[in-house]
Amino acid sequence: MREKTKEANSGHVIQGLKILDASRVMSGPFASMLLGDYGAEVVKVEDTDMGDETRHWYPPTIEGESAYYLSANRNKKDIALNLKTKDGLEIFRRLAKDSDVLIENFRPGVTQKLGIDYDVICKINPGIIYCSISGFGQTGPYRDYPGYDLIVFAMGGLMSITGEEGRPPVRVGVPVADMCAGLYAVTAILAALRYRDQTGRGQRIDISMHDVQVSLLTHQAMSYFATGVDPVKHGSSHANLAPYQAFVGSDNEYFVLAIGNDKLWSDLCAALGDPALSDSKFQTNPDRMKNKTELISILNGHFLKKPAKFWIDFATKAGVPTGPISKISEVLSDEQVKSRNMLVEIPNPRTGKQLKQLGTPVKFSEAKTSIRYAPPGQGEHSLEILRNLGYDEKQIQEFMEIGAVKKS
Repeated sequence: MREKTKEANSGHVIQGLKILDASRVMSGPFASMLLGDYGAEVVKVEDTDMGDETRHWYPPTIEGESAYYLSANRNKKDIALNLKTKDGLEIFRRLAKDSDVLIENFRPGVTQKLGIDYDVICKINPGIIYCSISGFGQTGPYRDYPGYDLIVFAMGGLMSITGEEGRPPVRVGVPVADMCAGLYAVTAILAALRYRDQTGRGQRIDISMHDVQVSLLTHQAMSYFATGVDPVKHGSSHANLAPYQAFVGSDNEYFVLAIGNDKLWSDLCAALGDPALSDSKFQTNPDRMKNKTELISILNGHFLKKPAKFWIDFATKAGVPTGPISKISEVLSDEQVKSRNMLVEIPNPRTGKQLKQLGTPVKFSEAKTSIRYAPPGQGEHSLEILRNLGYDEKQIQEFMEIGAVKKS
């Protein structure tokens, strides 16, 4: 059994677990970052050349570093290895032997070529949880397709129901295919760790971003099963509820109303006091869906008479769910966001300045989460990690000279 570290007694949710993160871009780094927030010790492995691709995805930058990279790599230490060298490969395998979890998101087949695939690693560490994230999984006819978020978002069906009918396809403003795959990876890893606690056995996890996107079709897939008709795009409105969408006020600002049941509809009607809305053709949700075009036209006639802020206050007073469509700047200055500790600042040792980060959204009553380290530089902790693995200074110097290891 691997010796527990000092962090095992830190009070974090995940105590003393070691994560080897051999991933890059978003899906894997997002998963390992969340595990790091929960208290795991994460070692990020980058190559000695360009490193994580997102280091070069800019503008914008913060103190010369890609904002994209900085968004998904906190709470990690970093070593830069050349896995095409004998020594770089041996160092990686030694790291894997000392880890509870390995996360990788290479295209299927690459880990075999590098000599770090599950069949190799599980012989070194039979208890390891080896999580592979790829665009289309380790099997199937699309196995070798490139797994970029946009490709999966399009081929997984979500792009066909996102945006407005009659308008060109649009993507969501954040990489949902990557991030949801990362979330699934975290839940799968935690489940596999529980299984290991019960059986003593590690295992491989195969996560397909495409599978994840298909799973997220949920009620839209069930709608197709029910009708045999492809769901269409509804813009801000809902396929099954009305009114449940964005409206515009007289000031050309938008707000949303979410009428999720007939009681809320009755409350809105009572507040508006319009007899036309009390017609029997609007009284139940199926009725409102059937007569949605007429219903929205009547509501628009009301909402265009006053500014959006007036209608937000009006609906709130009536007990009807409503809200503004907030800009990112407004979200990040919102008192609710601040009160929930969703904005934090941590010291960045490379710049000597504070680095803003989004907080951890999960709150526990007993254990804790924390944001301890700024996203690392490429190879920033190479020397520290090698020393912790037991390599002496002469060996480390030799690794550097032959290009097996790089430090920032």
